[in-house]
Amino acid sequence: MVAVTENQKTKNSLKFLCSYGGRILPRSIDGKLRYVGGFTRVLSVHHSISFTELMMKLEEFCGYSVELKCQLPNGDLETLISVKSDEDLANMVEEYDRVYGGKIRSILSPPKQMSPRSSGGGGDISPKSPFSVVASPSPPRYCLAPPAENLLSRYRMRTGEYSRCCNCRVHNKDSKLIWQ
Repeated sequence: MVAVTENQKTKNSLKFLCSYGGRILPRSIDGKLRYVGGFTRVLSVHHSISFTELMMKLEEFCGYSVELKCQLPNGDLETLISVKSDEDLANMVEEYDRVYGGKIRSILSPPKQMSPRSSGGGGDISPKSPFSVVASPSPPRYCLAPPAENLLSRYRMRTGEYSRCCNCRVHNKDSKLIWQ
């Protein structure tokens, strides 16, 4: 009876192998893509979870809102599939159940509005992403505006009604370095 219960429990749960906070980079040896830096954790959810519920769990899991991209079973990181609806999620789960039956490999990235913006002129005033793990050859940047409201509180400090950037030479010289 215990084996049946465990089997049902496994069949009803869905596991995501989530990587976030890092970057996808090519290996120097063979050029094959790999995930570097950040965190990799397993999230177990009920098999019938909706896309909205999953995204709320992933936000709690990471500490900020994310976009979900999944690797195809037996695929590599060059073919990531964006999951943006209940239908996309159901198709991905069905594909994993049919082919692989294991954990769904997923890459979580910050939404576009939190991604770094290019500054048309290439000047020295565009901020770098706090999600980058690769050091930039250029010195830390000045801010154009206060950090986004949904940026994690651990990446900023509050003084009164103004938010300071964690490594802005204008706002605070003693602040913690997060933009490299």
